[in-house]
Formats: sequence, C-alpha cells, structure tokens
Amino acid sequence: MVIIWRFVFAIVGGLGGYEAASAVLRRTVFSSGTYYVLFIVLGVLLGVAIGILVGGAVGREMSRLGQTLDRATAKVTAAGLVVSSIGLIVGLGVAALISLGLKQLPVVGDYLLVIVFAVSGYCFAYLGYQRHQDIARLFGLKSPVADATTGLISPKVLDTSAIIDGRIGDIVPAHFLEGAIVIPGFVLEELQSIADSTDPLRRARGRRGLECVDALQSNYDDVVIMDRDFPGLTEVDAKLIKLAKELQGRIVTTDFNLNKVAQIQGVEVLNVNDLANAMRPVVLPGESLAVHVVREGKEMDQGVAYLEDGTMVVIEGGRDRLGEDVDIEVTSVLQNPAGKMVFGRLAS
Repeated sequence: MVIIWRFVFAIVGGLGGYEAASAVLRRTVFSSGTYYVLFIVLGVLLGVAIGILVGGAVGREMSRLGQTLDRATAKVTAAGLVVSSIGLIVGLGVAALISLGLKQLPVVGDYLLVIVFAVSGYCFAYLGYQRHQDIARLFGLKSPVADATTGLISPKVLDTSAIIDGRIGDIVPAHFLEGAIVIPGFVLEELQSIADSTDPLRRARGRRGLECVDALQSNYDDVVIMDRDFPGLTEVDAKLIKLAKELQGRIVTTDFNLNKVAQIQGVEVLNVNDLANAMRPVVLPGESLAVHVVREGKEMDQGVAYLEDGTMVVIEGGRDRLGEDVDIEVTSVLQNPAGKMVFGRLAS
C-alpha cells in the first residue's frame, strides 16, 4: 500500500516539477540547449523525490486508516453506514466549492484537487461516523451493538460450545446477561457443519445449537448475528478472541481451553460452568437431605444419589437401599475443579 502511494505521488511530483521548471525557464534566456534540459531533469527529479517522501507519509497514514476501518467494520451498523455516506457526500461537496478557487492557482492548482477531495471526503465521513449514533437517534435509528460497545455494558460474544450446551437459552431470557448478545457468522457456520455431520451424536448437538440460536432470537431483542470474518485466521477460537477485542466485549463459553487462552490475551470470559457451580445450593455438614439412591458406589456398602443440580451424593451404608428414597445426614463436602461432591450417611 505504501509503495503504491509513493508511486502515485512520485508521478504527480514529477509532473509538478516539470511544470515548475518549465515556468521558471520561460522567464530566463535558457529556452533550449544543455542547461535547459539539465534544469528540466533536476526539476523532475526534485519533484519525484518530494512526491516519494510525501507519498510515503500519506501511504503510512492510509495504511493505519485502513487498519482502523477494518477494526471499525466489526461495529458498523446501518445507521453508521448511512450517516458516514452522507458525510462523504457533504465532504465532496465542500471540496467542490474549494476547488473553484483552488484550480485558479498556477502550476499546482490542478494537482491539489485530488488531495483536497480525498481529505475533505475522509474528514466529513469520519466525523459522520463518530457522531452517527447521535444523528441516528434523531431519526429513531439505534444499534444494540454500537450502544453496548460505546456504553457501560459490553457485548457478549457466544462461542459454539456455549450455544450447543443449551443452558444459555435459559440464562439470556432470565436477564442474567445484559447488553447485546453477539453470535458471529463463523460460529453459525461451525454449527451448520456440526449439524450436517455423519456422526449421529455430533449431528444432534449441532441441531440443538441451531435450535438454541432460533430460541434466543425469538425471546431476546438484542441478539445480533454479526457477519464478520477474519480470513487470515483459521481457528474459530482465534476469530472469537479477535472479534471480542474489536467489540471490547466478553466471550461466553463452556470451553476450558478457550477460557484460559482468552484470559491470557486480555479478553474477559464468562464461563457458563462457573455460573452453574456458583448457583448450586450450599450443603453444610450436619444438614439432612432426602435423596433417591440410584446405583452402587465404588467402595463397599456405598450408594450413590444425585441432587437436582446434578451434584453427586455418596451415601455410606446406602448399597442396600438401591431404588429407595432415604434421609441422609451430610458428613462432608468436597469441592474440586470438576464440581462438588457430597458425602453422607443414612440418618437412621
């Protein structure tokens, strides 16, 4: 990109140098000959050198502008696009008015027109984009993603595991998550590929994920399907982290590895499993519980039951009570990364 801008400005600078040298020579006695050619060549070379320097600076700025625009496209909304386009048109109109006086300048007037049009159009388009939310509100337009990313509430970016898990379909309508819920297009593509798998289990998981997306769109107004991709990245997890950084949002997942990698890269993560563990009822030693013994334990005379949230209860003396409802007294509670286990003995 920088090389192209240098090339363009070198041509413009060379033409400008030629015109400037010719204008100077017309006022001197050197209308031809060796000195005339030498002066013209020096003028062209000087113009090319200045064009290369200016083109390099402009090229670097335009490259940074391109990177900024690339990041901004993740948050571009219909309102932002419309207002920015209007700003571009206004900027070109202002440049046209300026060009009426500018083209009267000798030598460089015609060459400055392109720069004036480019700078004016960019400035007004950028100003329109920066203030597009205020302008859009005047016409009743709004964007949940833009409001979330520029306000105090960050958007929540769902990954494939959280959607397939299904619990997010109950968490979102319960309003435990605030702000926009963003579902990237590449996550939907991954769900589609899983739903089309030949493996019956994977196919069922993929279809459950697509049903979860449909339920979220039906029950929650701020669900945004964002068609944003990163061709330079192949892994979905890497794309999720990149998108979350651009949106200044948080990733919602059940994937332990994605959780760790995102935190290392400075992206906040909301793990559905952590929420589930935090919402489990607190059981203290000495309390009584009524449970249903479903199977034998690993040790002699042990039975196993489960609480409503899935917590395993190991019952001393429960092997002989399989299939029965029993009252137990909690003796200890074990908390580990995999979850919580409750140990108890028959109350009788």
